[in-house]
Amino acid sequence: MPTTPEDMPDAPSSLALGVIGNGSVAVLIDERGRIVWGCLPRFDGDASFCALLSPLREGGDWTIQLEDFEHAEQHYLPNTAVLVTRLYDRDGAGVEIVDFVPRFRSNGRFYHPVLIARRVRPIGGAPRIRVWLRPLCDYGAQAPQTTSGSNHIRYLLSGVVQRLTSDVAVPMIERGLPFSLERPAHFVFGPDETLNHNPADFIHHTLERTLEYWREWVRNLSVPYEWQEAVIRSAITLKLCQYEATGAIIAALTTSIPESPHSARNWDYRYCWLRDAAFTVRALNRLGATRSMEEYIRYVFNLVAADGDREIGPVFGITFEHELTERQVESLAGYRNMGPVRVGNDAWRQRQNDVYGSVVVASAQLFFDRRLEHPGDELTFRRLERMGQMALRMAEEPDAGLWEFRGRAAIHTYSAAMCWAACDRLAHIATELGLDESARHWHSAAIALHARIEARCWSDKLGYFVDAYDGEHLDASLLLLADIGFVDGKDPRFIATVDAIGSALGRGDYLFRYIAPDDFGAPETSFNICTFWYIDALAATGRHERARAMFEHMLAQRNPLGLLSEDIAPSNGEHWGNFPQTYSMVGLIQAAMRLSRRWEDAL
Repeated sequence: MPTTPEDMPDAPSSLALGVIGNGSVAVLIDERGRIVWGCLPRFDGDASFCALLSPLREGGDWTIQLEDFEHAEQHYLPNTAVLVTRLYDRDGAGVEIVDFVPRFRSNGRFYHPVLIARRVRPIGGAPRIRVWLRPLCDYGAQAPQTTSGSNHIRYLLSGVVQRLTSDVAVPMIERGLPFSLERPAHFVFGPDETLNHNPADFIHHTLERTLEYWREWVRNLSVPYEWQEAVIRSAITLKLCQYEATGAIIAALTTSIPESPHSARNWDYRYCWLRDAAFTVRALNRLGATRSMEEYIRYVFNLVAADGDREIGPVFGITFEHELTERQVESLAGYRNMGPVRVGNDAWRQRQNDVYGSVVVASAQLFFDRRLEHPGDELTFRRLERMGQMALRMAEEPDAGLWEFRGRAAIHTYSAAMCWAACDRLAHIATELGLDESARHWHSAAIALHARIEARCWSDKLGYFVDAYDGEHLDASLLLLADIGFVDGKDPRFIATVDAIGSALGRGDYLFRYIAPDDFGAPETSFNICTFWYIDALAATGRHERARAMFEHMLAQRNPLGLLSEDIAPSNGEHWGNFPQTYSMVGLIQAAMRLSRRWEDAL
């Protein structure tokens, strides 16, 4: 590996990152156009690009370094996942980097290879650049072996061999040598096979097709009148987090970005939580992007096909792995040197009973949406009934809850309410399908369960719903009781609960998920999805002005490319937690859909 010059940028110190991807692979790019995070050959694979988490050895990045760098500009091409970064030197010379991962229809199916494409062209003056392509193996533990040919370099990574094909001379890349950029340079980092076109033609063709794909996908979204740019960027980001091969939707693309500084709340989110994925599906459904729902249901049915009557875990690997054993990686110091870095997630061992309702609620539209080519039928309903049966069985059993407490269990209100939602939706679906006996069964089960939950989770003493059966605490998930239909948004009990949560968990324009100490002490950062839930609840209870003000504030907290992580520090607005967080982007979409003026009223 070549020696790094002294003026190379340090590891990223903020989450001002962009994401590009295609359903097979995704990478994060910093403000200077450096690829600093990316797992190959899939979302939960080895972090070949790991500079974001401070590897103890040099590398883990793909940098286009401009000599005498002064400043950068960055934006997405509108309505696409194609990122443009412009770098300028002290004399005004500059380069433009266009980054994308190909995705488009070809021969009746989607073309979405494990491939990153970059085009670098001069945009003024006489810029000089270096190209540093330095993936690492085993989470930064070692450099890969390489071999090269006349126009390519092969990288023997962990579990995959990638080939860089370029019209830049191989020694310039291998040794990180500076050169004057007089014409566009093209880089294709993909499967270890011969590129059938020269890199320039390949990138030109795939870029045009990829732009067409994304623009068509966005054109078919049913966006709100207001805040369209924010909603579209959120929707594209959610789409990038679904693994095409199986339909799994991951919670975030990263691992171990701490929820707050030096908190050790560092978790691996590169897996499919059934709950988080269901939230994503519901948000995309509201925008009319229903294919994600169909693919997610396929994933779930494949996941549980062989499980019989066993309990279903909360989180799985993107190719149906049930066990995600957690370990610490010593070769990465962590984001801003705040370890530990964890791979795997022991939440797979937990009981989280809301998962059954999450799957049923996310799937319900399948039976009512007449646009779908393959709507839900009785066979699909019978498969979903298994979720309802498990929901009835587990509704009043203690669990870790959606906040995944590792040190305690309770019968959590949200978990029980989601089990009720499973029964309620199954009753509606059975009615739609004309299955009268099933409809009566699930309707009766829902009514009985609803009464029991109300009796144990409403506190006359405190005057609001509490977090668990016979509990005394609040948590932000109670804000969802109206959204799932458990109570009406105008119910005085719900209004009182919303007010109590705002008072107890609010910090200015932010909301904490809970404030009671957990296994790691008291939380220090607000949880973005909870802030959006609060905004939604304010609107549902008629306080639109306050809701709109908070929503506008949250929009202003997005990073320069319109993305959000999991958490925000109320003291300074700094982003923390894994990135980009699907929960956060979901919350933005849902709040925008709730608050926006209707098209027919606006025009």
